[in-house]
Amino acid sequence: MGKRKQTLQDLLDREAIRDLPLRYCDCVWRDDIAALVALFARDGEFVIRIGDQETSAKGHAGLLDFYAQGLGIAPRPFIHNHVIEFEGGRKATGRCYLDLRSGKENMQFMGAGHYADTYVKEKGEWKFQRRYFTALRIDADPTSTPGKPAPKARAAKPTTRAGKARPSAPAGRSASKVRKKAAS
Repeated sequence: MGKRKQTLQDLLDREAIRDLPLRYCDCVWRDDIAALVALFARDGEFVIRIGDQETSAKGHAGLLDFYAQGLGIAPRPFIHNHVIEFEGGRKATGRCYLDLRSGKENMQFMGAGHYADTYVKEKGEWKFQRRYFTALRIDADPTSTPGKPAPKARAAKPTTRAGKARPSAPAGRSASKVRKKAAS
């Protein structure tokens, strides 16, 4: 493939991936569970971490059940600051940040957190392979029994792709310098 064609394909892929979290939020707002699940690969997975607890759903059938329960609280998500990193022509990772409001409570703040996504190109179309949501604050837990309060979410330490905690920056030093030093 020529350099121009490759550059164009890279831009098209980046735009298709950038569109996934936007479509995800749109499906949540419209309570369109079938379209939401269709954004995932056939064996796609969603994981939510609230405090020290994780809940997950895998495969389209599991995701349908999970979202049917979770959307009952009428979440209204707003996604911010989407960052994408390519890992070859058919895989990519990304991060984006969430501000969550309540559709039942006059758009009252419900929580905040971030997604760590893995994307895969399936039959020429980009899909979520895995969405891993870490709640930094959550006032309503879509995975809990109605009427039961959500577990307390606490600030999570930033992690590397390998899941190891990133070192904190000592006073006067940037976090990137500390990460570079830790990597060497």
